[in-house]
Amino acid sequence: MNFDFSDDQLAIRDAVEALCADFGADYWLQRDRDGRWPSEFCDAVARGGWFGVTMPREHGGAGLGISAAAMVMRTVGKLGSAAVSSVHLNLFGPQPVVVFGSEAQKRRMLPPLIDGSDRACFGVTEPNVGSDTTRVRTSARRAGDRYIVHGQKVWTSTAQQANKILLVARTTPIEACARPMDGVTLFYTGIDRSHVRISEIEKMARKAVDSNELFIDGLEIPVEDRIGEEGQGFRYLLHGLNPERILVAAAALGAAETALARATDYASERVVFGRPIGKNQAIQHPLAECWMRLQSAELMMWKAAALYDAGKPCGVEATAAKYLAAEASFETSLRAVRTHGGYGYAKEYHVERGLRESVLSLLAPVTQELALCYVAEQALGLPKSY
Repeated sequence: MNFDFSDDQLAIRDAVEALCADFGADYWLQRDRDGRWPSEFCDAVARGGWFGVTMPREHGGAGLGISAAAMVMRTVGKLGSAAVSSVHLNLFGPQPVVVFGSEAQKRRMLPPLIDGSDRACFGVTEPNVGSDTTRVRTSARRAGDRYIVHGQKVWTSTAQQANKILLVARTTPIEACARPMDGVTLFYTGIDRSHVRISEIEKMARKAVDSNELFIDGLEIPVEDRIGEEGQGFRYLLHGLNPERILVAAAALGAAETALARATDYASERVVFGRPIGKNQAIQHPLAECWMRLQSAELMMWKAAALYDAGKPCGVEATAAKYLAAEASFETSLRAVRTHGGYGYAKEYHVERGLRESVLSLLAPVTQELALCYVAEQALGLPKSY
């Protein structure tokens, strides 16, 4: 058993760290204030070729595994969730195209994603449909060589910037299907704004990366933009659940590392009653606990990534990694604010932004409660509760 990173992993980390060094905390504080899309950062990621880290070599990517992508996301995660969310969908969101798309689709769809000329968003969640994706109501009706789509999506990130969408829709009503997961179809297509109205949602954090409600009225999708077989989209989505949870865990761990470093630095420098506050066990012990939680979550994340890259089952490990990393990130971010005392409430110290951003990984891509349900069922053999 080897706990050392490979030379390739270290090279990835060092290269991404060098890129990120040009976009420090003040850059992201300003994006949090003005809500402007971090185009300079995204362009730098594209120039570095990082959007293609898991994409096939024959289409311009690096052809690496989830462990490599996790190293990228963990390093980007140190900058915060706005940085992560601005690149995550291009970096891994189109994975169903990679796995289930035809060769013609890959040649057409992947290179523009890798070079950053296409920006993708993901339309799956609906106002009344969250984790139960089989219940989506957005419909796609076949009409000759195209589909006509009507419906509504919510929490679609980056739709203001995107020109492409990975869209989940029903091609067969659930009532007409033998199983609830049948009849769901996946598309990767252009966003025709004459048929898609996009309304931004004001939210708690990550102001630089838009989240939106989409109203789709008569969007026409060519049949060649359908990914895989009609009615099999839910199965294609399941294939991407584990790597998504691994990458979310990696990003959360990166953010938590930054929060812990800021708290530790402040505890070493802040002098109260003639001594650094870091000499007090009331400060030391919670920070030590944060470090241990992060180490535990990190081990689970890398284990899940290694299992996935080896082609082995990793659902429990990926879900556990996401759960542990999200909890550790939130608790560490909160502790960073508390360590700073009153200054933790000030934006210029950057820890309050980290706390607000850390909430997101508790909620998505799966809630902590559903993660526990899944582990109880799959790891412990307990009855399904949902």
